Amino acid sequence: MPGGGAVGAAPAAGFGEQGDTSSMNPRLMGVVNVTPDSFSDGGLFIDPEQAIAHGRELVEQGAEILDVGGESTRPGAEEVGAEEERRRVEPVIAGLAGKATVSVDTSKAAVAEAALAAGASIVNDVTALRGDPGMAALCAEREAGLILMHMQGDPRTMQVEPRYGDVVDDVRAFLAERVESAVAAGVAEERIWVDPGIGFGKTLEHNLELLRRLGELRELGRPLVVGTSRKSFIARIDDSPVEERLGGTIASSILAAVEGADVLRVHDVAETSQAFRVASAILG
Repeated sequence: MPGGGAVGAAPAAGFGEQGDTSSMNPRLMGVVNVTPDSFSDGGLFIDPEQAIAHGRELVEQGAEILDVGGESTRPGAEEVGAEEERRRVEPVIAGLAGKATVSVDTSKAAVAEAALAAGASIVNDVTALRGDPGMAALCAEREAGLILMHMQGDPRTMQVEPRYGDVVDDVRAFLAERVESAVAAGVAEERIWVDPGIGFGKTLEHNLELLRRLGELRELGRPLVVGTSRKSFIARIDDSPVEERLGGTIASSILAAVEGADVLRVHDVAETSQAFRVASAILG
């Protein structure tokens, strides 16, 4: 169960291992958005010192990984230039390196390169290496951990009538192909994790189906990262504003862990960690 201590900053400690689903013991990835326009906390941590303090607080609450992002990927978000994105994330990553394992949430190789130099050890690429032709080679050369996420379209277009045959089969096939592509480019397979991309180019029913059948994605043989935190599919169930989605986040996160999620990307680390401790005790 997620605890309260920091983990070492060695490259993605345990990053190539799948979790033991029988013990429901996912790692918590705390979100550190250094953006003015993220959907849930945009502008709160745009100052580097505030972002660093927030990251340290998340580690104290039980986060083992900190995911630092300098460009919003909410539906309809505007693109940010590589230099501006790098300027946002580089000092924050440098300030958090050594406090926890740090990932950089970016699809730009130039930003990832600066982030890895500053102390990050994981690249969390929502485009699954489709956004920048240099990303795969960089991750291979630096032996970085790599998270490949499914997204239909891009943040500007992803919620425009997303369509699938069978959403789970389609997402699984996409991720299998992207893992194969990454390995062909030199990325060690044991350093690759996959993310079904809850909320990225999916309707409410698509998201629910993926969460119900999350276990089928374990057939890929790679650890699963799942992020439901504060997302709009929760509001489509109970019409809750973003600041009132903690209950839905916890419910979906616990169920994702039961289905085999290895890492859960969350904003509210303390509350999620407590929920897991209680659920784990009840389930034995």
